[in-house]
Amino acid sequence: MSSNDDQLNREIEILDSVADKGPLQKARAYTKLSGPGWLQSAITLGGGSLGGALFLGVIGGFAMLWVQPFAMLMGVILLAAIAYVTLSTERTPFQSLRQEINPVLAWGWLAASQLANMIWVLPQYSLSYAALTNNLFPGFFAESKGDDSTKYIVSFLILGLMIAINFLGSGKGRGYRIYENTLKVLVGIVVISFFLVVIRLAGTLDWGAIFSGIIPNPALLWKPAGAYNEIISALPTEAAKEYWNSVVLAAQRERMVASAAAAVGINMTFLMPWALKARKWGGKHRGLSRFDLVTAMMIPFILATGCVVIAAGSQFHGKPFEGLIEEQGGKVVVVQASPKYGDYSKSIGARNKTVGEETALADGEKKLAAMLIKRDTGQLAASLEKLFGNSFWSQKIFGIGVLAMGLSTISILMLISGFVACEVTGKPRDSMAFKIGTLLAATGVLWPALWKGESLAYLAVTTSTFGYVLFPIAFLAFIAMINSKKVLGDQVPTGRARLAWNIPLVISCIITGLAAGWTGWNKTLAVGENVIPLGKYFIIVFVILVVIGFFLPRRSKSHS
Repeated sequence: MSSNDDQLNREIEILDSVADKGPLQKARAYTKLSGPGWLQSAITLGGGSLGGALFLGVIGGFAMLWVQPFAMLMGVILLAAIAYVTLSTERTPFQSLRQEINPVLAWGWLAASQLANMIWVLPQYSLSYAALTNNLFPGFFAESKGDDSTKYIVSFLILGLMIAINFLGSGKGRGYRIYENTLKVLVGIVVISFFLVVIRLAGTLDWGAIFSGIIPNPALLWKPAGAYNEIISALPTEAAKEYWNSVVLAAQRERMVASAAAAVGINMTFLMPWALKARKWGGKHRGLSRFDLVTAMMIPFILATGCVVIAAGSQFHGKPFEGLIEEQGGKVVVVQASPKYGDYSKSIGARNKTVGEETALADGEKKLAAMLIKRDTGQLAASLEKLFGNSFWSQKIFGIGVLAMGLSTISILMLISGFVACEVTGKPRDSMAFKIGTLLAATGVLWPALWKGESLAYLAVTTSTFGYVLFPIAFLAFIAMINSKKVLGDQVPTGRARLAWNIPLVISCIITGLAAGWTGWNKTLAVGENVIPLGKYFIIVFVILVVIGFFLPRRSKSHS
């Protein structure tokens, strides 16, 4: 018997010993056995979450603290359903979905997961690079950080480190446990780093507003957040009010959708069953799997992202970009020496095209244009200098948290890509297919060629918005599976248990489906002077293919 089997037997003994015990005794036992939830935590606490939290704080302040926890709750519901299906069958969910439900949904889920890996890895490299050059070693990179050659060198060094770490994940037993524990350490660093920032901010914060911001407020989808709304209401013309109201709302919606997308991505749904299989968990681990998702993924995520929203909101919400404008003689004057003056000029230029240059530019409009300029992790860390007493600690603590986020997520995206390769080829996790598959997520090193924006953190928002369009695929797939007698047999939920699974799953599917559908439907591709409604075409074609998929012949379980 292998050491891995011995470990599994010990786990089952512990689970049996607390099966009829109270919540506290179960919690103590479950805490010692947790594992897959930490892998999920490592991927969700990445560039998308950081970028989403940073820009939520800038655009909405404390009023948007609820967005990411609410999205995470829906994600946990889906991942719990995935765990139930996985632990109740001998096949992976992909095989069950392909053979028993709908092959189009199955392959769509796999393809969307891998596409998300290859896209979401881009901002992880850009944020890791930003942390190294802006926060941790600014002196060393002072003269070269803007060069593409430096970006590529740093990115390939990170890739080499990630390949070495991920090959641990291809092993069985001790190697995989070391890999899991490494990610636990990185997640812990992320949470502690941002928690220290908020502790330092504690005496300056409006805690009443913070607690109010935890309560969901969907009205922010149709109404600008407080600081922006006040300025817009005071503008002298209706045309200017209408224009800036639409601009701010578009920014709020984009940040809210992107932040929700970064909470639980479709590739995380593909990771979950493989992470469970890697630990050889079975039916007796169902309760443990749900506990693991809440304590190892949901709680660290809420703490870390909440701290970033609080820090960003306290420093940036309702405030013009630093050094861009100032008041002189009762008038707002633009300081053109600011490095962000170009972004400001573009914003005002777009305003003039819509409102008309003949309409005088109000001081409030200058403030709005300066407030909407994107911040980066470097600006947030720099804004905390006075709170830490000097720039060294503000930059280093924040930079360590950002770097840990980036590295842990790169590693997990490579791990999922390896699992995708195993699923397609039918090979086990310790095969060469897995190792080669991990390299599918090496696309992140190309970020210098694919992203030229001033804010490296904003790349995470852009990619997360795209990824959210794919998320309802996973909801549809697992709603179908958890209700399928063909997939689950006698393990299919019945009675109250069936309602307990389906009600939250369907509600979450509707919410994410509407948000993703609206986002995807409005996605366009500019080709010269023509604008192609690419999102509409994708949604229509995919829906048609899914419907066709329900009528295609299935392979029987015996041939799997």
